[in-house]
Amino acid sequence: MYPFYEAAGPDIRLIDKESEHTAPHLHRAMEFVYVTRGSLELGMGRELYHMEEGDLGIVFPDMIHHYQAFSKERGRAFYVIANPGVCGVFGEELLKYAPENPVLPKEKVPGEAVNAMMCLKWTGEPDPVAGQAYVQILLAKCIPLLGLTERNRQGSGDLVEQSVAYVSAHFREPVTLEGMALELGVSRYVLSRVFSGVFHTNFNRYVNEIRLSYACDLLECTERSITEIYMDAGFESQRTFNRVFREAYRVTPREYRMRQREKLLAGKE
Repeated sequence: MYPFYEAAGPDIRLIDKESEHTAPHLHRAMEFVYVTRGSLELGMGRELYHMEEGDLGIVFPDMIHHYQAFSKERGRAFYVIANPGVCGVFGEELLKYAPENPVLPKEKVPGEAVNAMMCLKWTGEPDPVAGQAYVQILLAKCIPLLGLTERNRQGSGDLVEQSVAYVSAHFREPVTLEGMALELGVSRYVLSRVFSGVFHTNFNRYVNEIRLSYACDLLECTERSITEIYMDAGFESQRTFNRVFREAYRVTPREYRMRQREKLLAGKE
């Protein structure tokens, strides 16, 4: 799942993909994730929530989240990412509150919500009006079941949150630890400890994870060329992109695209 921070492009993004690790990120959009096969772990802040097939996860705007796939069986999930403009009367509520638990287990997911997710899943590119209606059905049926609490805005200046937000906003540009430290007003050594201590990785690997997640979604969901994709994802060259991609996925970007499309076609048969 690519971590776009600035709302851009279509108001509703639909992504159907195998479950995999996604680095901590945040964005100004509403996100629904419906597990269609296997299991998935949804991380919110410092909490990790287990999801099984049929469970629905709901991520409010501007909340740090990530995904993990621990099961040996390859899972799959469908994501609906909606910009605030299509959330209607729920927009203000989404910014003021946060769910006590962001996951609705299968037995508690309203039938209307499942139907809305499936309609979006199989329409591919929904009509804007219909897409907005489905998103608002999801919100209307699910929000009353979440148990909302008022957001603690005192943590908005936390360095972890600032770091996630900065990378999410700038990963498509040339970005360095030194430049980021300067922008955030901290030393590079303090910032380096955030990545090693909280994210258990270094700065460059974290940025590459974000870029790879973005590139994978473009490979799966668009017809854009690999050259366009690596440049848009922020990689300095196709050679670097291919090397980092093979290290992460053990295949080339072209092979990855072909395999994912074969799996998607097989799932529709």
